[in-house]
Amino acid sequence: MTAVVEFCGERFEAREDAPLTIGREADVEIDDNPFLHRIFLQVVHEGGLWWLANVGSTLTATVADPKGLFQAHLAPGARVPLALDRLTVWFTAGPTTYDLEISVDAPAFTASDTESVAPDSGEMTVGRVSLTPDQKLLIVALCEDFLRRSTAGQGQIPSSAVAAERLGWTVTKFNRKLDNVCQKLADNGTRGLHGGPGKLASNRKAKLVEHALATRIVTEADLALLDDAPAPRP
Repeated sequence: MTAVVEFCGERFEAREDAPLTIGREADVEIDDNPFLHRIFLQVVHEGGLWWLANVGSTLTATVADPKGLFQAHLAPGARVPLALDRLTVWFTAGPTTYDLEISVDAPAFTASDTESVAPDSGEMTVGRVSLTPDQKLLIVALCEDFLRRSTAGQGQIPSSAVAAERLGWTVTKFNRKLDNVCQKLADNGTRGLHGGPGKLASNRKAKLVEHALATRIVTEADLALLDDAPAPRP
């Protein structure tokens, strides 16, 4: 029974008799990013299952299966069983967002093959949330760097100014639509998009990207939407 972490094209196999550590100075060395914990995550074997544990003090991680049917937010001190054959983990430290893959060869559960069917036109429904075409386009622009990568690693989320230019929008328009989509998802129970009543979280774009990738609100196929976006303003 094995568990393997894949990051930046490298594979790291966990041992049942010792935790596999993930962080700035760990078995899986992520980056020298000073915002990243020296030891942030651990893959451990206990009670016949593999677990992913957050042993950091401030950062959180988002864990999801490739089909977007399962999602968990791993806060400091929490852990989640690696009960499916493959899971993706996203986390943000300072200005950088990272993702890695974890696979186990003897999972306790198998993900359903059920696929969501999107409507042909108009608003797009994701779970119980309906996104307008502009809201979907905004999320694709924020996730573009991750959607274009074929392997797990690290990526940059564009600033509002850069994303707005990519879409041919003004920054004011971009920020207004970002407010709207964050509010819509927050009202539906998505955490981390607001810092409190009337106060937007400083890392809301990172949380939005993690949530969108984890739940497959956007996929590689949606990159075609950017081709149809208006050309940047001169």
